[in-house]
Formats: sequence, structure tokens, C-alpha cells
Amino acid sequence: MPKTRKQKEETVAKLKEATKGAASVVFVGFDRLKVSDERQLRKSLREAGVSYAVSKKTLMKLAVKDMTELPGQVALAWGADAIAPAKGIAQFAKKHEGMMSILGGIFEGKLMDAVAMQAIAAIPTRIELLSMLANVLNAPIRGLAIALSEVAKAK
Repeated sequence: MPKTRKQKEETVAKLKEATKGAASVVFVGFDRLKVSDERQLRKSLREAGVSYAVSKKTLMKLAVKDMTELPGQVALAWGADAIAPAKGIAQFAKKHEGMMSILGGIFEGKLMDAVAMQAIAAIPTRIELLSMLANVLNAPIRGLAIALSEVAKAK
């Protein structure tokens, strides 16, 4: 059953609100994705604090100004974390090769292409960066401890 004009206006309003309040938005292309896979995707994204919606491209164009023409079926993933939407989609796309891809997105209010959004998806999370920093700060201390231990063994 086709959507009424009121339902379409509500969808456009929801998408506008989502893109306005989100730190980043990812345009997701999907093809031959099973319902069970999509449920799994939605669950994993929800756990990361990311929302996901499938809508008609014409309604998306009304909600997202300056959106370029995107091929195939398109969905939106957005969230308060700037990196989480792109990272969640990229991880799922690796597991389901050929069924899903990042087509572009909006990052910090700017329209980005697919290559830029893939680069954003490759950025480590805050926790990973903090653990890398801790490891870098701990390395000289560990080296000194090993050197002192060897000196103590020699004497």
C-alpha cells in the first residue's frame, strides 16, 4: 500500500531531524541483503548508538540538501558519535561482501564522497586510541625495567 502524503512528510521531517542532530550520516547502498542480515545489522548498530533507516531516495533528497544522485537502494545510518556510523557499516560490509557499501555521507556538516567516508571508518575508536597511547607511554618504562633486571642478573 503506498504511503500517504502525510506519512511522506513525517518521513522527511524524521530524516531532516536525524541529519541535523547527528555528528555524521552515512549513505549506505545495499543489494540482495537478507532480512535476517538486516536485523543483525540494526542490532549491532543500535548497540553502538547508531540509528538506521531505509527510505525512498526522493524523500532523502528532500531531507538532505545538496545530496548527489546515488545508485541502487539507499539507507541512512546516523549517530551522535562521529565515527561510529561509518565504522559500523564498514565492519558489516566486510562480513557481507558485495551486499553493502558506503556511498558517501555527511561529516561535520560537509557532504563527503565514498572514499572519504571509508577513510573515516578506518579511524580507530577513542578507546583504541587511548590504549595505543598507554602502550606508547609504557614502552620506555618497560625497557628500563628489563635493562635493570639484566644488570641485576649480571651482578
